Amino acid sequence: MGSYLLIMSLCVFGCSFGESKLKFVTLLYRHGDRSPIKAYPTDPYQESAWPQGFGQLSQEGMQQHFELGQFLRKRYTGFLSELYMRYEIAVRSTDYDRTLMSAEANLAGLYPPNSSQAFHPGLKWQPIPVHTVPQSLERLLSFPLPNCPRYQQLMNMTEKTKIFLNVTRTYEDFMNMVRKNTGLDTVSIETVWRIYDTLFCEGKHGMVHPPWVTPEVMKTLSLLKNFCFQMMFGIYKREEKCRLQGGLLLDQIIKNFTVAAALNSTEKLKMIMYSAHDTTIVALQEALAVFNGLQPPYASCHIFELHQDDNMSFAVEMYYRNDSSVAEPYPISLPGCTQRCPLQDFIRLTSSVIPKNWMKECQITASFSDKDVVIGLAVCGSVLLLLVVLLLIVLCRQSEPAVGYTHVSNHSDDHS
Repeated sequence: MGSYLLIMSLCVFGCSFGESKLKFVTLLYRHGDRSPIKAYPTDPYQESAWPQGFGQLSQEGMQQHFELGQFLRKRYTGFLSELYMRYEIAVRSTDYDRTLMSAEANLAGLYPPNSSQAFHPGLKWQPIPVHTVPQSLERLLSFPLPNCPRYQQLMNMTEKTKIFLNVTRTYEDFMNMVRKNTGLDTVSIETVWRIYDTLFCEGKHGMVHPPWVTPEVMKTLSLLKNFCFQMMFGIYKREEKCRLQGGLLLDQIIKNFTVAAALNSTEKLKMIMYSAHDTTIVALQEALAVFNGLQPPYASCHIFELHQDDNMSFAVEMYYRNDSSVAEPYPISLPGCTQRCPLQDFIRLTSSVIPKNWMKECQITASFSDKDVVIGLAVCGSVLLLLVVLLLIVLCRQSEPAVGYTHVSNHSDDHS
């Protein structure tokens, strides 16, 4: 299976339509082919069936990213130095074996050492650093981000939308069939993608599916899987979901280009490479409102390019290459802009999905419905009435020829 490349090219601050100079590139790609994340209870292929266990990059995945690296070397000949220069490229990956190894395989194709950089005879490879952070600290490349109560609230609301309820009803019998055959306790719209993923990985590696897994079943599972991707970052309150998710990455990409496009910039960095996941690409594409509704394939990649024209202006171009059988990536236009979009327009058109204060926006603000107000008033009225009654009782007892406050205090235990 050939490598797939999802390319977005950003030419920042308004490129002209004539000659332009490439200034900066950002890549975001999905890891290559891998083993399943997990198996279902009745699966004949448990973890022991996979040489490296679950969730690991396969040799095919390594080859996909090596070929992607070769594609990038060809595309950026004359922009990147032929030799690896540490100040020209920075690479960051999520903290998973498959994304770290994909980045390394990609760099092997991008920077094959010549005689001056080879450190061992016959070895066409050189070590290039790949940086990461612990998954618990990841806030840039792994979506959906956890610990965001407002996002979870939006997902709960999404499950009450008409489209979600219609899909649930339409495929209820299908879900029950899948649950029965997999041995799982529950199967839902939110979790069905895991079953598809397992079956897809097994099929790609020549493993024979059980009789219940027909081509029609796989087609339906694929449809539901794609719906789940749309549901995570779109369908309901897309812009707010994106501010809490993919907008964080988009914000960083724009900041990187702004630095590179600054007047009198002495920045030597030419390329930033992010190695991540399909959900990372979907989150970013939804933030850009260019998601095609399909799961990004293995080794798919966004490429952002910063171009500068003769009058010192910059612009954003976007491309999507998700098929290695085509020579050129597919151009994509940001809604509301041309394919070569001036940066100021790009920033303006995406501002609604850029978070101003992510931590604050993730919190749930209290809101009260009319019903809540009515109930609250009723409770307050009842308490007030009780207090009036108690006051009348106290006044009546004070009129008795007794010991005044001492008499009242003897009944204090009735008012806990």
